[in-house]
Amino acid sequence: MLDLDYVRAAFPALDASWAHLDNAGGTAPAAAVCERIAAALGRGMVARGGPHATSAEAGALYAEGHAAIAEWLAADPDEVLLGGSTTATLDLLARSLRPRWRVGDEVIVTDADHEANIGPWRRLEATGIVVREWRLRPETATLELEDLRPLLGERTRLVAFTHCANVVGALHDVAAITQVIHDAGALACVDGVAYAPHRPIDVRAWDVDFYAVSLYKVFGPHLGALFGKRDLLLGGAPPAHPFIAPGDLPYRYEPGGASPELVAGLPGIVDYFDALDHHTFAIRGDADEAPRGRLFAAIAEHEASLAARLLEALAGTRARVIGPPTADPEARVALVAFAIPRVPSATIAAALAEAGIAARSGHFYAPRAVARLGLDPTCGGLVRLSLAHYNTVEEIDRAVAALAPFIDPAPTSTAS
Repeated sequence: MLDLDYVRAAFPALDASWAHLDNAGGTAPAAAVCERIAAALGRGMVARGGPHATSAEAGALYAEGHAAIAEWLAADPDEVLLGGSTTATLDLLARSLRPRWRVGDEVIVTDADHEANIGPWRRLEATGIVVREWRLRPETATLELEDLRPLLGERTRLVAFTHCANVVGALHDVAAITQVIHDAGALACVDGVAYAPHRPIDVRAWDVDFYAVSLYKVFGPHLGALFGKRDLLLGGAPPAHPFIAPGDLPYRYEPGGASPELVAGLPGIVDYFDALDHHTFAIRGDADEAPRGRLFAAIAEHEASLAARLLEALAGTRARVIGPPTADPEARVALVAFAIPRVPSATIAAALAEAGIAARSGHFYAPRAVARLGLDPTCGGLVRLSLAHYNTVEEIDRAVAALAPFIDPAPTSTAS
């Protein structure tokens, strides 16, 4: 069980007067991250690559930031690209891969993803690439493998899909999907943004070709990280300065470089989780090094208990919950989106804000998914409460109390 007092003390932005249940829009940064960023700014930011000590220190901080996220993803540092956002890194990837493909080659996108993993690939249609769509099933709001297989063909070059849709929360089996894609001779590009705060990542074990995360949604600064297999990055053609050597990774894929002070803060993410692991398990007499999996198992258990409390409150009401009705951590992360017929979702989000609950409404940059779900148009999208491991039972109970006026029990039919 997590020590919530210890956890919350590690996040200076958390305020007891507000329940931050908008974590899929951005998590609070860990104190270890903030301290590293402040220290880097205090030393002064100069360009890397110079012969003097200050420049060498800047280069070392940049390298440490890459190495930390590479460790987080189970990748090598030269396979991790950093940029301003996931939207920016995936757009760069699409433009970098296009020269490898011919007119008439095909890319498959979903209608479940955040637009960051749809728009860059759809824009390639203007260059002669054929785009096909793997559609979610409205009744489950999930992507099913049997719907993907008929779309794959000899000219399929890449399939872009989500590990966990940011308006659903349901988990997809990335390793199994990737295997089917590879069997068809194509590449797998996975949006892991909504997954990353809740579970450990292992790009090697899953054999994905590309995997994107937003670091400001994993308790870090506002940066995006993209893993790419080394041979694929070497074969790409990013819009880089011509004097940058093709083998200069990841620099060749980081035009202008990510904000150096933010990169300097990235090891703070690993610092925080290492400290939490030690606190959680060493106090029980187990001080040995252990895989991060044990900590995330504890995180998943805590988050699932919170999501279950919220789902139980919504069950049997007029609310339509999107995705699995269970909080089982094997089925979903602690992200709950719902709509109430004939009630604008923005009205509900405003009422939550009045009660000191940070939540959000709309399509969350996934308008295709929301449209596919066939919601009552008067709702104006979904209400989304997205939880993190620093949230508490009391915060969920406050949210449920604020939702009470809107979630009257669903009407029951009576025999005529």
